[in-house]
Amino acid sequence: MKQKTLSFKQYILIAGTLFGMFFGAGNLIFPVHLGQLAGNNMFYAVVGFILTAVGLPILGVAAIGNTHSDGLQALASKVGKKYSYFFTALLYLTIGPFFAIPRCATTSFSTGFAQIFSGVCSEKEALFFFSLIFFAIVLFVSLYPGNITLWIGKIINPIFLFLLTILLLTSLLRSGAPISSIPPYISYQNNAFFHAFTEGYGTMDAIAGLAFGIVVIDIIRQMGVNDDDKIAKDVLKSGILAGILMSLIYILTILLGVRSRALFPISENGGIALAQISSHYLGTFGSLVLALTILFATLKTSIGLVTSCAETFHRMFPNFLSYRVWAIVFTMFSFVVSNIGLSAIIQYAIPVLMLIYPPCITLILLALCGKMFNHNKKVYITVTIFTWAASIFDLFKTLPSSVQSLFHLESAIAFAEKAFPLYNLNLGWLFPSIAGFIIGMIFSEHTKKEILNTK
Repeated sequence: MKQKTLSFKQYILIAGTLFGMFFGAGNLIFPVHLGQLAGNNMFYAVVGFILTAVGLPILGVAAIGNTHSDGLQALASKVGKKYSYFFTALLYLTIGPFFAIPRCATTSFSTGFAQIFSGVCSEKEALFFFSLIFFAIVLFVSLYPGNITLWIGKIINPIFLFLLTILLLTSLLRSGAPISSIPPYISYQNNAFFHAFTEGYGTMDAIAGLAFGIVVIDIIRQMGVNDDDKIAKDVLKSGILAGILMSLIYILTILLGVRSRALFPISENGGIALAQISSHYLGTFGSLVLALTILFATLKTSIGLVTSCAETFHRMFPNFLSYRVWAIVFTMFSFVVSNIGLSAIIQYAIPVLMLIYPPCITLILLALCGKMFNHNKKVYITVTIFTWAASIFDLFKTLPSSVQSLFHLESAIAFAEKAFPLYNLNLGWLFPSIAGFIIGMIFSEHTKKEILNTK
């Protein structure tokens, strides 16, 4: 029987949907601010940022397809069944209702719409009404996951790209200072690559890559492809197309941030920088374009996150709640958290990301190169244990100073600075992970010899 083959138009639609789910407001805010900090060290910053903000997410989607998994839980079960429930729930809650989804609403409000409501009512009241409407739209679309390619791929995404193109072209085509004349910020004078590498964590896209894999696979199956090997190839092709578009936009937005230094000092965050840039070049119209750009960026990402979270929890606990009830629960919870405010969300999101990103990265890499050790469970276990043990210290380091003092974490942080190479660059987990892989391979080879000897 001849297998269904996707057309180029279908690849574009899938890639557009995947890009739409990935590319939220944070994907604009982080690179613009990064450009302001990197200055004439932009090249190294671009490479580091794209590795974590594009490379890892696409590899995450590919890992799901490559291992013929039907989602993150199946992939994480290579470490252990109980671990798969723990890790899957932790990752989805992090990129879902605890941090990423609420951040979408608060970022959209604070960057584009806070000024519109100014003087009409208090900021808290304005955020409440804005987020209420925002999440009503998100829930409406999320309740019908079969139409996600229509809403994200064909409607919201083209509008977003049109608005973003206006913003980027208007700003970049104007004369500006040459990149070589923009000095980097202190932290980016040296090791710009490593700083940008961990800055990519903030997009949460490596985690999202594992989460969105299930959505992409379902879309491909709905298009008539059922062969697992064919699905894996289609997922990778679609991911590469989405990655190319993401990389192009990241390069342009980082460049935009660098050139803005000729006009403005380094801003507190990329949202402020975008507001300054759009107002400078386009006036009041620029503020409106930015507000709508951020709104559509956050809407499509929120829809993708609610959909993937609800589908995953329904599959993990099939007899507990239906897909639609999970979607309602996650949307309502996100609405409540979003009203805490953007600053509070970001403050506690960063330490959590520093904790879970390393195990996420190692799981993706193990899944992609698993054939070299036959996906031996011992390798997965040792790498995971060593990575978690090291990443806990990254969590300690990025907690608010008041929390560090409360739990007396200073000595633990001082120990990690001495014990783990690259710890000061937020890569203290790297060598422990490699050690875990070597130990796991030794155990794996030892098991093979024992089996051969018994025969």
